[in-house]
Amino acid sequence: MTQNADALYREAGQQFAPALARLANAVERNPDRARDLEQEMHCALWTSFARFRGDCALKTWVYRVAHNVAADHVTKSARGPKKIPLEDIDSLPAPENPETGAAEALVMQQVAELIRNLPPIDTQTIVLWLEGESTADIAEITGLSAGAVGVRVHRIKALLAGHFSAPKQSGDTL
Repeated sequence: MTQNADALYREAGQQFAPALARLANAVERNPDRARDLEQEMHCALWTSFARFRGDCALKTWVYRVAHNVAADHVTKSARGPKKIPLEDIDSLPAPENPETGAAEALVMQQVAELIRNLPPIDTQTIVLWLEGESTADIAEITGLSAGAVGVRVHRIKALLAGHFSAPKQSGDTL
């Protein structure tokens, strides 16, 4: 590994380590496996800088490598329990703790679980969007067109929101 690659890895770690940790936790529910996944991302990133020529932004390179590792992890995990498409999930568990903080934590857990059940490209897209990445950056990282990214983000947000809308009461009118 060259000095330049070492410097790039240090820079990437300083800038993107928290985002990699969030991605690992978004993809993997088990905290121990999420930490392992995060380590895999860092290892792949470190070795990848030997091939980095600067043809794209450092951020794009880091996210591509990390999301490829995450997608491989999801693919390997697919051999486990069958994923249910988001549209087929009828209801979410009701919050059991009436306190606001606990309820918010439960909602965040539910959102994370719904995101984990998305196909890998949708998970990648929405996680990048939640990280505050632009449509253009997400398109560059995922290889999708900017239009496809916008459509996916809109569709995923609508699906997620649909799982949290209040059920209509029998006497409610429009």
